[in-house]
Amino acid sequence: MLHLGDCLDVMQGIPDGSVDLTVTSPPYDNLRTYNGNNDQWGEHVWREVIADLYRVTADGGVVVWVVADATIKGSETGTSFKQALWAMECGFKIETMIWEKTGQGALGSNSYYAQNFEYMFVFCKGAPLGGTLIKDRENKVKSGLVKTNGSVDNHGKFSTRTIEIKPFGKRNNIWRFDTQKKSAHPAPFPIQLATDHILSWSNPGDTVLDPFLGSGTTGVAAANTGRRFIGIERDPDYFNAASSRIQKAQADAITNRMREATRT
Repeated sequence: MLHLGDCLDVMQGIPDGSVDLTVTSPPYDNLRTYNGNNDQWGEHVWREVIADLYRVTADGGVVVWVVADATIKGSETGTSFKQALWAMECGFKIETMIWEKTGQGALGSNSYYAQNFEYMFVFCKGAPLGGTLIKDRENKVKSGLVKTNGSVDNHGKFSTRTIEIKPFGKRNNIWRFDTQKKSAHPAPFPIQLATDHILSWSNPGDTVLDPFLGSGTTGVAAANTGRRFIGIERDPDYFNAASSRIQKAQADAITNRMREATRT
């Protein structure tokens, strides 16, 4: 379901606790200019957005908040930290993740090192209940002897047992993706970023929300993974472009499911 309008207005119609996962990237201070108008974004807005996200998020649901800070007069604004702390005040638990931008050019102040990352704050309403953590980090050790809680046998020696270590363990909290090529929207994030968060924190059939729809990447990822989707965008041009992109992904997903059904 796609909505053209202000997310604060549209979200009023979303029932309490009905959203399983939000994956979104709000405006970053004035780091990006959206059609020349950033006057309608600031602390007075993001506080209300985060508070309402807490309301609509189901118990055990997650909000992934992809954000960075502008650098003004040689200093980062710290807005991202303020947003994370406010989310905690609203009731969310927080886990900090990083999107490392491979191939990204230098950003930020010339007085410091090149800045090649953005925060991916994971706001949790209780313990996360959906999804499956991705396990694609190769384990170098396949099996080994492990001491069992320091217990000793009758001869005073540590008892040991052999445990199996899987070939791959869960990935760490720094994810590396190439930056998205420029599109109709000035700040798209990679489709794999949205996909991996959706797989990590939700299940097929769950409802995924993006209150800042932008180029529609979260909606495409939701369609590709069998999730229901709610997208909100106030800019008509971005909304139209995102709608076309998401509708194509949804149609392709239906076609693929029909093909799979005929094969079985």
